[in-house]
Amino acid sequence: MTEKQIKNRGLGRGLSALMADVTTESSPDRPRRADQRVPIENLRPNPDQPRRSFAEDALAELAASIREKGIIQPLIVRPDATNAGAFEIVAGERRWRAAQLAQLHDVPVIVRDYSDTEVLEVAIIENIQRADLNAIDEAAGYRQLMDRFGHTQEQLAAALGKSRSHIANQMRLLSLPDDVQAFLVQGRLTAGHARTLVGHPRASELARRMIQGGMSVRDAEALVRKATDAPPKAAPRRAVAAKDADTVQIERELAATLGMSVSIDQTPGTEGGRLTLHYKDLAQLDDLLRALSGD
Repeated sequence: MTEKQIKNRGLGRGLSALMADVTTESSPDRPRRADQRVPIENLRPNPDQPRRSFAEDALAELAASIREKGIIQPLIVRPDATNAGAFEIVAGERRWRAAQLAQLHDVPVIVRDYSDTEVLEVAIIENIQRADLNAIDEAAGYRQLMDRFGHTQEQLAAALGKSRSHIANQMRLLSLPDDVQAFLVQGRLTAGHARTLVGHPRASELARRMIQGGMSVRDAEALVRKATDAPPKAAPRRAVAAKDADTVQIERELAATLGMSVSIDQTPGTEGGRLTLHYKDLAQLDDLLRALSGD
């Protein structure tokens, strides 16, 4: 399936149907009946699984539970096209790994005839459902589902049972500098702290001050407001030539169209320059992003 076909298929065979498979499959209160049991050695992990790390202590705990109670929820698999009688894991690799630690000989499975595209889609959806998922990985999962499969925020919200604003707010975190995103992944900042830094030119500096000061989210908001209202003094700059009437008119027209302040700065001696948009709040930024994406 080409990228164009993926984007044009909308919900395709059903994002909601794929979501139902993963949600039901991962609910401990609603165990499902397995289609069959498969020897552990006849299963192989999905090579495109977005989750690359499995905490050893968490696997050991799950293995202990499996020894005592067995595997309550079956794994979701599909036939292995390269090996008759074998299967590729679509969802449940963590249970498969823990079952090996528990020295089980076979595991319960539900067999699905998923395409390569649907396998990756389900893997991303399952990853998003993890209870210990950090906000950056969650946002990256949403971004993958939107960019690769053409889903909108509204479609994701409906299928995942989350609000569109939650998805939009999480995805904004991907615009933060790499070091701030790393602080969030490491647990040194919460998503609430990080959201106050979205779009701020001094995000890295302020993030470190939040960490060093052990600030609450309310304190972080106050710090960002103060930094925004009183930016640090810059080195003296040469006087900038007055803008010509055409540039000023373009600024006014864009401002009227977008509903926000617009600044155009021409680079002297070239045909290029810089276009700056000033948004007053995250809701206005969200409106702009939706307009630019055609959503």
